[in-house]
This record gives sequence, C-alpha cells and structure tokens, in this order.
Amino acid sequence: MAATIRFCLLVSLFASITLTTTVQAHVFDVTKYGGSPNSDITQAFLKAFADACASPIAAFVVIPDGTYQIGVVNVKGPCKAPVEIQLQGILKAPVNTPGDAWFTFGYIDHFSITGCGTFDGMGSAIYAYTALSSVSYNPRAQNIRFNYITNGKVEGITSKDSKQFHINVLGCKNLIFCKMTIIAPADSPNTDGIHIGRSSDIQVLDTKIATGDDCISIGDGLQHLTVERVTCGPGHGISVGSLGRYPNEAPVQGIWVRQCTFKGTDNGVRIKSWPDMEPCEVSDVHFDDITMDNVCNPIIIDQVYCPSNECKSKGPSKVTIRDVSFKNIKGTVRGDDAIMISCSPAHPCANLCMSNIDLTSPTGKAKATCLNVKPIITGTMNPAGC
Repeated sequence: MAATIRFCLLVSLFASITLTTTVQAHVFDVTKYGGSPNSDITQAFLKAFADACASPIAAFVVIPDGTYQIGVVNVKGPCKAPVEIQLQGILKAPVNTPGDAWFTFGYIDHFSITGCGTFDGMGSAIYAYTALSSVSYNPRAQNIRFNYITNGKVEGITSKDSKQFHINVLGCKNLIFCKMTIIAPADSPNTDGIHIGRSSDIQVLDTKIATGDDCISIGDGLQHLTVERVTCGPGHGISVGSLGRYPNEAPVQGIWVRQCTFKGTDNGVRIKSWPDMEPCEVSDVHFDDITMDNVCNPIIIDQVYCPSNECKSKGPSKVTIRDVSFKNIKGTVRGDDAIMISCSPAHPCANLCMSNIDLTSPTGKAKATCLNVKPIITGTMNPAGC
C-alpha cells in the first residue's frame, strides 16, 4: 500500500509538472469551476468537461487529490481535440444512482482517463438492499460506460464497488485498458469487471480484477480482443458469452488471452452459449500461458448454459464454435472437474486444440470430459480423458 501511495504521488507530481509546463488553456481543473473536496462536483465537472471538449487543442480535465461526491454524468462528443481526464482523487457515487450507469462517455475520438484515482460506485449499500425494505434502491447502475469511443485509453485508475458492471464497452474501436484495479466483494451480484460487446481492437493489459462475477465478459460482435497479464480472482473467470440468447447476435472473432493468472475463481477460461435459442458464431479464440490457482472449472465450454432454469427449451445450442485453442495451462483445481467441454450436438466444436495442459486436484482425481468434439491434442494432457 505504501508503495502504491508513493507511486500515485509521483504520478501526481509528474502530472503537475507536465501541466504547468503546458499552455494553460489546455488545463480545466474542476476546482477552478467551484468544485472542492467533500462536496458535490457534478456541475463543476460537467462545465470543465464541456470547455475541454470545445477546446481546439488537446485538453486535460483535472480532478485533484481529495474525496468528491458526484452525480450521474453523461457526456458526448464529438470533441474538437483529444481530451484526457486526469483523476487523482476519489469520486463517490450517490448511494441510489438513477439510470443504468453512473458515468457515460460517448462518441469521442482520442479520449483518455488516467491517474491513480478511484471511481467508488458505493455498491456496498446496494448489495444488501433487499434487507432495507423501507428504502427503494436502483441496483442496476454501472460505474462507467464507454459508448462508441475511438482511439482511447484508460490507465491506472481503480473502479470500486460498482452496483452492476464496473465497465461496459459498446461500439468502441482501438481502446486500451491498462494498469487498472477493479474490485468488489466476491458475493456482489452481476459486478462484471469489464464487459465488451460490438467493438473491435480492444486491449486489457496488466490489470487486477476481483469481483462477484466475470472478471472479463465478452458479448456478441467483438472482433480482436487481447487480454494479457491480467490477474483474476475472486470472480467467475474470463468468459466468451453467454451467446445465442437474442436474435441477430453478431459473430465473435479474434480473442487472445495470454499470461493470465486465476486465483480462487469459480471458473477459469470459458465459452458459454444458451441451448436451442438463436444462432451465433465464435471463432479464432486462444487461451495461452494461463496459471490456475485453486480454480473450479479451469477450462470449460458450456453449450447448455442455462442459469436459474431460464431456458424455454433444452434442445441443442445453435451457436457454432471453431478454431479454439487451450495451450500451456497449468495449476490446481478446486474439486475434480479440470476440463469440461460440452459442445452442441447440432453444431459440434470444430478444430479445437489442446496442448500442454497440466491441472491437478488435491484429491488426485482431476478429470477431463469432452462431449460432441474430438480435440486435437499435443504435448502433455493431464488429466487425460478427452
């Protein structure tokens, strides 16, 4: 913790030096718009962002060290030049946040959020809201939505205790998330770390995610995602899907998950689709150099995914899965199910490769199950069975 604080102070000092040596018209500090610590800075932020967005030259929106309350923010471009939010403080959401998102950033080219600051969604009150029968809460608000952002970067910040997804990415292109921390209790419902859909050329790098749901979830229409050096846990792992639930879902293609570590998660790397509903296609998905530490279901393809018995029919999934690889995956299993591959009998998985798998359980009875697929196996395969 001390090292983190020192790092943040160094980043803050560097940012201050950078800003003071830059033309001052670039800098829009919320404290110059009437914002101050321990107060509501919603209007100050909105005014600072509007001026930054209208600037003809690259602009910084600065939120200095301190704790601030801020209401719902929904800002849209286009902006005249690149805009960067430099967050050094802690932003706290209303306990009862209206709508489906706390922060929404949309239709901006060359947009960044950097710093050592925190988006605190104040979800701890919401996770137990059913016990507060005298108060009406909205449990659906996500911490941050990125809609149709191009050429963006989110670096260094923390997302804490979102009331639903921490970060939701829709329609974005060339967006990088790096050196982030995403945290919520293991029992917090639907608090996916980063959910990405209908986007392309997305990267998630060097990030720690600990949530009550998927660390990273991949929706339909995602093309070209790279996930590297991510630590996941607690949580439900990294999931492609669920897919095949809604009409007109777009294909998922080009997913690379590399050099990641899973600690105590309910799943590891997973592809999931609903039975007998809508068609979709998943292809070119690769999980390489993965470490599992006390993980349930480290490797799973589940084409009969049906949480809470919500399926109207139990017929075979209409989602096709092809060109998938699991390589260099090692570690320990909580329980005995190390590999569970259940492909659709109507659309068996095609060109599924498994190489150098070494997963062990404390009982010594780790097992592998493969249905409706004939995987191509090379190198070590422990446990055997597929």
